Amino acid sequence: MCFFILISITKAFDFSVIADELNAVFFWIIKVLSKKERGCFIMKIKEKLRAVSSLLIAGAMITGLVSCGNAQTDSTDSKNESSSAPAASNGDTVSVGILHSQSGTMAMAEAPMIEAVEMAIEEINADGGVLGKQISYVLEDGASDAAIFAEKATKLLTSDKVATIFGCWTSASRKAVLPVVEEQDGLLWYPVQYEGLESSHNIMYTAPCPNQQAVPAIDYLMEKCKGDDGKLKVFLFGSDYVYPRTTNTIIKGMQKDYGFEIVGEEYIPLGYTDCSTVITKIQQTKPDVIINTINGDSNVSFFKQYRDAGLSPDQVQVMSFSAYEEDIRGMGAEYSEGTLFAWNYFQSVDTEESKKFTEKFKEEFGSDKVTGDPVVNAYEGVYLWKAAVEKAGTFDVEPVISACESGSIEADTPEGKVTIASGTTHHCLQKVIVGECNAEGQMDILWETPDRVEPDPWLTQYSWAKDAGLTGEN
Repeated sequence: MCFFILISITKAFDFSVIADELNAVFFWIIKVLSKKERGCFIMKIKEKLRAVSSLLIAGAMITGLVSCGNAQTDSTDSKNESSSAPAASNGDTVSVGILHSQSGTMAMAEAPMIEAVEMAIEEINADGGVLGKQISYVLEDGASDAAIFAEKATKLLTSDKVATIFGCWTSASRKAVLPVVEEQDGLLWYPVQYEGLESSHNIMYTAPCPNQQAVPAIDYLMEKCKGDDGKLKVFLFGSDYVYPRTTNTIIKGMQKDYGFEIVGEEYIPLGYTDCSTVITKIQQTKPDVIINTINGDSNVSFFKQYRDAGLSPDQVQVMSFSAYEEDIRGMGAEYSEGTLFAWNYFQSVDTEESKKFTEKFKEEFGSDKVTGDPVVNAYEGVYLWKAAVEKAGTFDVEPVISACESGSIEADTPEGKVTIASGTTHHCLQKVIVGECNAEGQMDILWETPDRVEPDPWLTQYSWAKDAGLTGEN
């Protein structure tokens, strides 16, 4: 950020050539460095540039003090001019925003998604960019806090003037950003499975809604995980915010038609690490399966305490909707081995596209890195945006949204061909996969839908959802 302050100051002093050269040198350095080297470079340059920018600011203040009245008027005019909205597309570049948690309880889960977006941008730039322009990006930290997500989204759209935003994990963060992108005519690409019952004009949802994850997962459990009495007993355990609670409301709406029994429902705050009380209740109620909607690093605590209590999948199975390969890497595969996960993509998907993506991701960011559904959804969002921009022939938001609604926007991705469904739901067609964690922390695929599933975020096709009062549109 200090670098761009320095560029702005040099432009204010009409040193436009210097500013342009600084900008060009910076982006050249960023392009040639590896991802690991970039982090070190940026941290070091920030400290140096703070000192330089401080001197220039001081110079500007001194100049203002000795200026005459006419000069003060000119300064005011310049300030008004600089505060006007610059275009998202400027010169040879177009700017986008990346908005994910780099700190707080969600940082572990969201870090690989930032890297995936960066990798997609790098690939697109190497292939000529979008509409002849290279993509630059502004990275902001939502800090695992919904209010900060809203604040940073506002900054990206009103100050940085980005063409679009890629980001958010939790539904709380998405719900906070939603009114911002709607009021500012922005466009958010949201890459994580969620509770549905939403379809904003200004959000594209590249991950599954409940009929593409939770509902098929319950179908699988009803077939494979019933107890000896022929019934399925379920314990609902999640983080205490909108996604887990709404998803569990949907599951409870299914109960009458499906005939399973819910023996417990508990929630813990995001970032909470003491699951002992809930584990005790699980032991007392003896469910066949725990439906886990915990998000973030609380998953590490849950799985470790689940094992420490002597529980195992052959006694009480776990079906996770929000934990993925990165969480398993963080806790160690020995804690989640044998448990179930429902997503639309796993790193272990055995296709050339998937293998190439994983190999490049590891090459770029480290051999110990893993991918997974949220990572791939973040990556493919950039390519879907590119396809929509090229169809629209402009970076302007409304034409891009119209292109997305055409039913013709698709991209070849690690999970296969991804298509944005036609119409105004703004969701993608998704295959559903259930996997079992193995000793290496990867998924053995147990079941998958034969074809991609059409999105139904409002659950309009289900009579049980209508009976439960869940269907409708905003």
